[in-house]
Amino acid sequence: MAVTRMAAIKSLLHTAAAATTSPAAAMFRKSHLLHSNQARRVRPFSAAIMSPPSKAVIYEQQGPPDQVTRVIDVPPVEVKEKDVCVRMLASPINPSDINRIEGVYPVRPQVPAVGGYEGVGEVHSVGSAVKGLAIGDWVISSPPSSGMWQTYVVKDQGVWHKVDKSTPIEYAATVIVNPLTALRMLEDFVKLSSGDAIVQNGATSIVGQCIIQLARIKGVHSINLIRDRAGADEVKENLKNLGADEVFTETQLQVKNVKGLLTNLPEPVLGFNCVGGAAASLVLKFLRNGGTMVTYGGMSKQPITVSTSSFIFKELSLKGFWLQKWLTSDKAEECRSMIDHLLSLVRAGKLKYE
Repeated sequence: MAVTRMAAIKSLLHTAAAATTSPAAAMFRKSHLLHSNQARRVRPFSAAIMSPPSKAVIYEQQGPPDQVTRVIDVPPVEVKEKDVCVRMLASPINPSDINRIEGVYPVRPQVPAVGGYEGVGEVHSVGSAVKGLAIGDWVISSPPSSGMWQTYVVKDQGVWHKVDKSTPIEYAATVIVNPLTALRMLEDFVKLSSGDAIVQNGATSIVGQCIIQLARIKGVHSINLIRDRAGADEVKENLKNLGADEVFTETQLQVKNVKGLLTNLPEPVLGFNCVGGAAASLVLKFLRNGGTMVTYGGMSKQPITVSTSSFIFKELSLKGFWLQKWLTSDKAEECRSMIDHLLSLVRAGKLKYE
């Protein structure tokens, strides 16, 4: 969604609190030990491949992350014949990760659970039946999978997607939630042609930065709205360096006819809203007759208010976008192709964000 904080997974784990001794955490550790002991009993004459001991960021109940998350030691688990053990290199903290811990996100794991939903790691070991992946390969989970905030992750080979090791680590770790959202929103609602224009609020977010650059690649102009802030001129310059055609602060848009601010640009046919409230209304004001606004977030926690005339006389359409509908097993191959495309743009210097 809007803002992603990157943290090397080692730093995230090693600087956190000491391992918890709570009953839920003990149960989590016990389940891993039981799994390991059962494996040894079933296979007494073979040397099972085991993961190294791991540290994990666990939450035992939903609530404020700073109150419910803890770091625990996880004992080794067996790497079965179709499993891959991955040493995590980096994993982001997305707003949706926070929402899962808080218990307000529609899709969330049962507790106790390990946090984190995307990230990049290096293959540490593979099961005997694994094909296509080797020790040292870089992989991401695709579709994303919970439990990325730990030093070693063991999952079935079908979870992992190999990525080019020349990809900057911070992009490999964050390619799914935000860049993929931007790509799909530009494709799924309106057939855009070269010369068209889009408008968005939250333009400084990672999704917003990606929309600017992916639109430019398609020959589509972008009109970008940002909050009033100190250093607004520098922010505008940075967005224009990414390819933004116009960047306006909310104060600049306190005029009767915002479209009069456009110079040599067509009225936008498509708008994106991740803020809500007054910022969403500004996006609607820019849209041409028959235009569509897509909402993918609500950072202000304010409702979207639409005038009656916008519906009757402008025939605007309001739609929502949730990336989760793309992150299903039946769309895995299609998503992986899109991920490879986005990372190729990163390596070519055509897509960047911070």
